[in-house]
Amino acid sequence: MFEHMQKRHRVFFVYIGGESPLKEKYIDAASELIVYTYFFSASEEVVPEYVTLKEMPAVLVFKDETYFVYDEYEDGDLSSWINRERFQNYLAMDGFLLYELGDTGKLVAIAVIDEKNTSVEHTRLKSIIQEVARDYRDLFHRDFQFGHMDGNDYINTLLMDELTVPTVVVLNTSNQQYFLLDRQIKNVEDMVQFINNILDGIVEAQGGDSIWQRLKRIVFDAKSTIVSIFKSSPLMGCFLFGLPLGVISIMCYGIYTADPDGGYIEERYEVSKSENENQEHIEESKEQQEPSSGGSVVPTVQEPKDVLEKKKD
Repeated sequence: MFEHMQKRHRVFFVYIGGESPLKEKYIDAASELIVYTYFFSASEEVVPEYVTLKEMPAVLVFKDETYFVYDEYEDGDLSSWINRERFQNYLAMDGFLLYELGDTGKLVAIAVIDEKNTSVEHTRLKSIIQEVARDYRDLFHRDFQFGHMDGNDYINTLLMDELTVPTVVVLNTSNQQYFLLDRQIKNVEDMVQFINNILDGIVEAQGGDSIWQRLKRIVFDAKSTIVSIFKSSPLMGCFLFGLPLGVISIMCYGIYTADPDGGYIEERYEVSKSENENQEHIEESKEQQEPSSGGSVVPTVQEPKDVLEKKKD
């Protein structure tokens, strides 16, 4: 049964021993992470002869043709250790996998290459990363995840920069920091030295999730979206951005050229002129109707109705 599980699953966890507080923690962790990996329990006689256990009970992870034993003192919380160790040491990376690796707290060393390019430089960097992952597993597996990625499109969005291919970049997917090469990688020793410089704090981390970096990412994402739209469909891009800009321009032009007081002044001028003409007409009518003798009384002349209405208006 154990050999069958080894052939079927690339990564799986096994609890060895009887009832104990460690088994209770193991069951709790398995209930939480069962959707991500595989969990089993067995007696000590089931495991292969090459497995050496210093104490019982124990929790082991089998992967990469070897095994690792959980050490509470060095590895901390059991659930966190399982979450870190549920991946193989070397993987073909993509965006979804990098997102999942963000929960492990590990740094991810990636050879960014073009798999269609068979030149020596591309194959050499990939081989160096694979060799470090295999030969320095015991030294780096707690802190590093290794792999390669085909193309630099996704990496460029994380770094907000154009990354030259081929190259090696180390990502901290939990806080969006990254480390670029401080040396030319010619062999495994150069890569090991680069990793040690990162662990020792010699290589400066770039990026991050500060407010400035978040604002910079918003601008970068907006710029990338606009450029991608115009590259894929220039006519659609012109319509999407040209039409709103045209409408806004017309509205601004209308507001700028409008005379808020001119119409009102002209209207008041016309009303005043009409009132003056009506007043002159009334005075002329009064002069014509004055009496020729002082004893006769002349009835007062009423103003025309239309004149009164105009004055009222």
